[in-house]
Amino acid sequence: MTRWPWRLLQPTPFKAGLLCVLLACLLYLSFGANKPALLQALDNQLTSAMFRWRGSQPPQQRIVIVDIDEQSLAALGQWPWPRDLVARLIDRVRQLGARVIGLDIMFIEPDRTSPSVFAERYPQLLNPVNETLQVYNHDQLLGTALAQTRAVLGYAMLRQQDGLKDPAEIPFPSANLKLASPEARFGQLNLLPIYRASVNHPDVAQGGASEGFLNFFPESSGAVHKVPLLLGLDGIPYPSLALEVARLALDEPSLLIHTAAENSDQRRGLLGISLGERFIPTDDQGQMSINYRGPWRSFDYLSVAELLAGQQHPQLSDAIVLIGASAAGLLDLQTTPFARLFPGVEIHANIIDNLLVGDPLRQDIFTEIGMTICLIVIGGVLFSFLLAKSGAVLGACGAMLFMLLAVVGNYLLLFKNGTIVGLTFPLLTLVVICLVVTLSNYLLVERQKQFVQSAFRQYLAPQVVEELLRDPKQLSLAGEEKELTVMFCDIRNFTSISEGMDSVALANFMNRYLTEMTRLITDGQGLLDKYIGDAIMALWGAPLEDREHALQAVKTALQMQQRTAELRRAWQKEGLPEIHIGLGLNSGPMRVGNFGSEQLFDYTVIGDQVNLGSRLEGLNKVYGTGILISERTRQLLAGEVLCRPIDLVRVKGKQQPVEIFEPLRRGVASDPELEHWQQVVKLYRQGQFDKAGKELAILNRKSPQQLYRLYQQRCEQFVAEPPAAGWDGCFSHRMK
Repeated sequence: MTRWPWRLLQPTPFKAGLLCVLLACLLYLSFGANKPALLQALDNQLTSAMFRWRGSQPPQQRIVIVDIDEQSLAALGQWPWPRDLVARLIDRVRQLGARVIGLDIMFIEPDRTSPSVFAERYPQLLNPVNETLQVYNHDQLLGTALAQTRAVLGYAMLRQQDGLKDPAEIPFPSANLKLASPEARFGQLNLLPIYRASVNHPDVAQGGASEGFLNFFPESSGAVHKVPLLLGLDGIPYPSLALEVARLALDEPSLLIHTAAENSDQRRGLLGISLGERFIPTDDQGQMSINYRGPWRSFDYLSVAELLAGQQHPQLSDAIVLIGASAAGLLDLQTTPFARLFPGVEIHANIIDNLLVGDPLRQDIFTEIGMTICLIVIGGVLFSFLLAKSGAVLGACGAMLFMLLAVVGNYLLLFKNGTIVGLTFPLLTLVVICLVVTLSNYLLVERQKQFVQSAFRQYLAPQVVEELLRDPKQLSLAGEEKELTVMFCDIRNFTSISEGMDSVALANFMNRYLTEMTRLITDGQGLLDKYIGDAIMALWGAPLEDREHALQAVKTALQMQQRTAELRRAWQKEGLPEIHIGLGLNSGPMRVGNFGSEQLFDYTVIGDQVNLGSRLEGLNKVYGTGILISERTRQLLAGEVLCRPIDLVRVKGKQQPVEIFEPLRRGVASDPELEHWQQVVKLYRQGQFDKAGKELAILNRKSPQQLYRLYQQRCEQFVAEPPAAGWDGCFSHRMK
């Protein structure tokens, strides 16, 4: 009960992913309405891609662009043209039946080509004075032409404080601006602030039906995604050229501005603008997201040169006409989702079409917040689980599929229905989560490899360690139930041996012995569990799965006995003491894994079957054998090792009888002595102690052994004092 909080705090790749999810949600909520410029730019890039996926859509309104193109400049001369020529153009468009004319052109300075300007500058050349020239003014001609049609003049708003502000230079749009909230004031509107206006020359401006600013404010990448419908100058909102053209086209005298509640600074963000029955949603600064109809020339274009050539152009009848420039030298080219070079006049056409149809893109901040949090939480938890449990490849594929579905769903369900939702932040967050979990996974795997190397390098064969490093999942450190084979090995009479040697000699002696035995264990695919003084504990079948664990263990035990005999002969020549070893092996279900305290633990096995293996090792002293194995171990050998039955016993602490055997050698070929012994054991367990004793005497004369003498003594005792009724042939040992 006291360990689970500590385990909960232990770092894992999955927990690292969950931490990233939590931090990302908190970071996103901290942005509020002020999304960082980089994220907004990336969102706009994704929106641009969606425009290209969608492709072109036909305009819904008849909007014609009268284009000052390269052909017009070649035919009519360089820009700026004399304004009497522009006046002719206006008259021509009016005569062809245009409903409203919008001019994406500014006429700030007086026209220096006017005859009146020439007459005023060079009076000596016109003596006597020509009164006709003195009154012939191109600006007034243009103003007169504009007064005869419904035209909206364009002007520029400047945000930088250049010190050139003139309080008299104020635009005069004809729209009647109203606020939907009675308690709101124009000065509270959270519009983009403007320093001054650069307005048209008074002689020109007096002829227009209205005025509207031409400004775009591209994002950092240069693309135009949003345009302001209103800008604030000296606390007064001013409409854009496109908004005024759309208003006049609808014969609406007023614009109704909808605002949100006051914020802490007593400012009011905008919700949108009503244009008659059409509600145009905007952001809180009055900017509209353009729903572009398509690439360049999605609207009808008509060259000025062709228009002034006198041909009939029925497409202008009852059309909204925009006069602007696409010629590269006039520098009115912008970047849009469809093209890097896009005439600014066609951007105005897109805006007007959006306003008249009522289908600009909407930025739903609440939908965006909900989607962002859901994507981060669901995707983050899913990615963390996949990457932590299934590996980098499957996790990365799942992450890519999830993000692709998110983008496709955003496009099909939202963008195509006119709603913009920024996905950059959740997508970037999911990428970061993938990287963090993958890195955590990598570091954890490296830590596991280091643990495997440090914990098993000295106790397993190198090839087994390499297999674990290639696939650490084969290693269970938490503990699991498996059928294994355990071995205990002990030196006989070690106390007497150690008493006859000093500590240095004893240490060298034991190091040589343990080195040889450990090598045989590791070469036999076994795991050296631990040294217990002069004893050795080893196991087979873990950490790697081994179906032949019992056979490998018994083969190793036979090799250890053989190597001990070789060492005994060699050490005898060196004057070192003779050693004999006893080995006990048992197979069965055991719990294997890390066991110990939180400060110190070891990879080992525990369980009742482990204890039995230890008891069998000790019984070698009783029977005079070198190796004893249990019945289960002998069954797993599948007849590949010749074994002789030793006894049916109950060891201390066990109630169930266990039959024990001594492995003799590899192979199945028996011999007369073994067959004779097996007959004796059968007689003994049948209770024919007299016959068994006589046969034992014969065996002991031919091959004196402690085992035969032990059974002779038992037979003599049972002849003198027979066992109780129901005796099962089992002998109970009280020693460990």
